[in-house]
Amino acid sequence: MKAIVKARPAPGIEIHEVEVPSVGPRDVKLQLKAASVCGTDLHIYEWDAWSAGRIVPPRIIGHEFCGTIVEVGSEVTDRKVGDFVSSESHVVPLDSPWMTAGLGHVAPETKILGVDIDGGFADFAVMPWWNARLTSPSVPPHLACFQDAFGNAVHTAMAGPVAGQTILITGLGPIGLFAVAVCRALGAARVVGVEPSAYRRQLAETLGIDAVYAPDAVGLAAEIGTVDATLEMSGHPGSLRLAIEQTRPGGRISLLGVYRQATQELPINDVIFKGLQLQGIVGRKLWETWDQMAELFASGRLHLDPVVTHQMHFTEFEKAMELLQMGQAGKVVFTFDA
Repeated sequence: MKAIVKARPAPGIEIHEVEVPSVGPRDVKLQLKAASVCGTDLHIYEWDAWSAGRIVPPRIIGHEFCGTIVEVGSEVTDRKVGDFVSSESHVVPLDSPWMTAGLGHVAPETKILGVDIDGGFADFAVMPWWNARLTSPSVPPHLACFQDAFGNAVHTAMAGPVAGQTILITGLGPIGLFAVAVCRALGAARVVGVEPSAYRRQLAETLGIDAVYAPDAVGLAAEIGTVDATLEMSGHPGSLRLAIEQTRPGGRISLLGVYRQATQELPINDVIFKGLQLQGIVGRKLWETWDQMAELFASGRLHLDPVVTHQMHFTEFEKAMELLQMGQAGKVVFTFDA
């Protein structure tokens, strides 16, 4: 089969002919329908310090994908051939004490598809059966494939009240854009955003955001006003300070963005005296967030199509990486038709 492989410890990725993976007793094999490109894949492509310290080539990359199960392991009873499933990239043993405590999303022993173990940018992929999340066939593959990333937005948005709330979203990359759609679907009173890219600001407008500003806009704080919650998706120090300033006393700041500098200065007394809730958000709750995603898709109120700006065959991966490097894409979706 063909697969996108990180073949060597250097910039770039390649298409290789590799063996179809075998199925272990607790695994399932799926034939790919669609996959989507994540910022993590771009890090691996560029071979930055993080990927060089984490990836052991050769590795089939890709962790956001969906497909139809074509084979199940001998011990698998909860999935069957023909099921339509989407990938949860965080692989945690079912008997992990973190998993049984409802904290699988922060389990230290987590391995990641396409990073620590082979992923899904290939004709076929294998994973533990519990990581193959059942998905309604009514969800089209070009949306079902990125539920892993969409789950980050759902987890962040639903870490507190949304209905009737004024929500600020800082950083409108794909996950921030997903968060706009989630807040709209859940009945937020007002959704405002801050994003430096004019391209992404325009995408946010197509999703129905009430107002969106560049971070250097004149009178930004006054334009935003006081908000009930801030979803910080950017990992930019200025966004963190803005969140603390604009979030009302007793409000919440849900932090998903990862900061280039791990140590940040912040007005901690403002956090204390305003009684703010600072929430660290990582991944998706296993499996609460997946249930919430299924409900959102079934509601008919969720509109994600504008975030998918490009669809192409997975062998056109170089074009996808160029689009991401230029910042001229929302979600890039790969297809796997022969």
